[in-house]
Amino acid sequence: MLRWLRFLVTALAAVMGLGVLVIAALLWLRLSEAPLPELPDSVALPEGAKPAAVTFARDWLVVVTEGGEVLLYDRQGRLRERVQP
Repeated sequence: MLRWLRFLVTALAAVMGLGVLVIAALLWLRLSEAPLPELPDSVALPEGAKPAAVTFARDWLVVVTEGGEVLLYDRQGRLRERVQP
């Protein structure tokens, strides 16, 4: 019976060690993601707006703010459309 208990404790230690390694790897992968791309200088966000996502296309630029607002800019940096959440 003592051998079985020793095996269970060893297996639990191995699984816990593997779990710590997996969590460390996931944190490393998640925290090493590239930051948001830089907005062009011609784009002026509204007062107090902070970008949460930026999408570049051929003819326009879309900025989603942290508040959920969607801002559509043309290539010259002029605000074309503003969609409230």
